[in-house]
Amino acid sequence: MVSQSLPNLYLADPDVQLMLRVADGDDAAFEDIVNKYQDRLIGFFYHLVRDRTMAEDMAQEVFLRVYRSRERYTARARFSTWLFRIAHNFASNQRRGLARRKEVSLAGSNPAESGIQGPAEILAEKSALMPTRLLDSRETQDIVREALESLNERQKTAVLLHKFQGMSYQEIGDIMDLNVVAVKSLLSRARGRLKEVLEKHM
Repeated sequence: MVSQSLPNLYLADPDVQLMLRVADGDDAAFEDIVNKYQDRLIGFFYHLVRDRTMAEDMAQEVFLRVYRSRERYTARARFSTWLFRIAHNFASNQRRGLARRKEVSLAGSNPAESGIQGPAEILAEKSALMPTRLLDSRETQDIVREALESLNERQKTAVLLHKFQGMSYQEIGDIMDLNVVAVKSLLSRARGRLKEVLEKHM
């Protein structure tokens, strides 16, 4: 655990404080963390694997890893950054299996039916790639979703973290083990690919 006597800007993060309580054996604090982040983690994994059950299993595994590492926890980043780094590493390690599962599940998956809000709506609203007159169109959301699926895994992860999870370039870099310049380049290539796909529907 980080000594309270040492200057550490991350100690001001309420979720870091929760995790420090978990490290001290406070199981109620761990339950608070699960309640706060489970939907975000499930949503993150769902948009990578397009399977609700698998996404829930992956989120559960991440929380298990968090709990098992509690006694070794040190506040070296915002809690959300640390948590999503674990999630990203886990997804990366499972990539081959996820790709095989996605081939089976993608065709029949629908975020609306799963109860998870898809990033397509958010990207359509926040992105300058789509004309304003189409922003509320279900067709537009489907088009943006198709564009997202055209990205490679690293590009999609960066876009989901930036647009859907609200992460900064620095946070994405910490999660994906990239510097800020590399993150900007990755997102730039992703935007270029999104634009290329979206323009086919203009």
